[in-house]
Amino acid sequence: MNLFIDEILKKEEFNKDEIVYMLNTKGIEQKKLFTKASSVKDSLLGNIVYLRGIIEFSNICSKNCYYCGIRKDNENVIRYNLTDDEILKASKFAYENNYGSIVLQSGEINSKTFIKRIENLIRNIKDISNGKLGITLSLGEQDEETYFRWFEAGAHRYLLRIETSNETLYSKLHPDDNKHSYQYRLHCIKTLQKIGYQTGTGVMIGLPFQNIEDLADDLIFMKNIDIDMVGMGPYIEHNNTPLINYKSALLPLTERFELTLKMIAVLRIMMQDINIAATTALQSIDQNGREKAILIGANVFMPNITPGKYRDYYKLYENKPCTDEDAEDCKNCIDLRLSLINNKIGYNEWGDSKHFALKQKNILANNK
Repeated sequence: MNLFIDEILKKEEFNKDEIVYMLNTKGIEQKKLFTKASSVKDSLLGNIVYLRGIIEFSNICSKNCYYCGIRKDNENVIRYNLTDDEILKASKFAYENNYGSIVLQSGEINSKTFIKRIENLIRNIKDISNGKLGITLSLGEQDEETYFRWFEAGAHRYLLRIETSNETLYSKLHPDDNKHSYQYRLHCIKTLQKIGYQTGTGVMIGLPFQNIEDLADDLIFMKNIDIDMVGMGPYIEHNNTPLINYKSALLPLTERFELTLKMIAVLRIMMQDINIAATTALQSIDQNGREKAILIGANVFMPNITPGKYRDYYKLYENKPCTDEDAEDCKNCIDLRLSLINNKIGYNEWGDSKHFALKQKNILANNK
């Protein structure tokens, strides 16, 4: 059957059956898939990896997603909320160490106080970095006015994971109430695109109730909504969540890991100029997981620059790596880890999505 993968990889567009086939590859065929994805990345994006210093500034959340360790009803979590000074200090660390970009991430809050706070923080981060730090937000579902205020303040990228594009499966991962609507999540993603954010999404791989066809649909979904960046990783269970009850039905962690790599590889071939993150969850399964993702298509690395004393409290899943380190520790090993796989860091660069830049160029051309 090796000829079949060769024929598929010659195509510019794939149907669902072909995507399913690629996600099922093993052995030689899987190597051919990875080789193709790697060549696409190298020819279009080179061996540059862009940094996003991630600041997980609060684990307080208003949502009760069944898979998440910081869900509102988990009483075993020690809640925390960084001060503005702590967030700005972490941002300054990123600026002074030439990271180029940061990510502000927290549990989901919709209060007026929170919205104003984020707006002020964005402006202050721009001030302390002389406008040089790129800012990505990952702060959940908000209304259009909020997204616009944050965009006007200076944020230019937003990550809002769909988690799964299957609405029925989505409903099994969330409570049945108006706070956890698939259609509203989709509306938020489209709103972010309309405002002008470089918009990212992503899915979990290896969920209970999920099959390979669902994952193929996820990839088709991301292409159809014309996403600019993606962060997706293996589903890793958390002991204090309702979804732990289905642990016996899960794929082994190693299989979830391999399936995630294949998802990254296929997506790189399908959407050649988007940004794809090598997510931290990969490293929780394989100590070289993020490097393996970069070798087959990922081009974004997110070192954690949250103050060390808080890291153990932002656990969306079990066995999260690097919680015993500080920002300086992460910085010291990034260059080495990437140099070992013949990649280098794009220091002092925002590393914006080429896909997004091309879309903007086409919009300008069409408006002339």
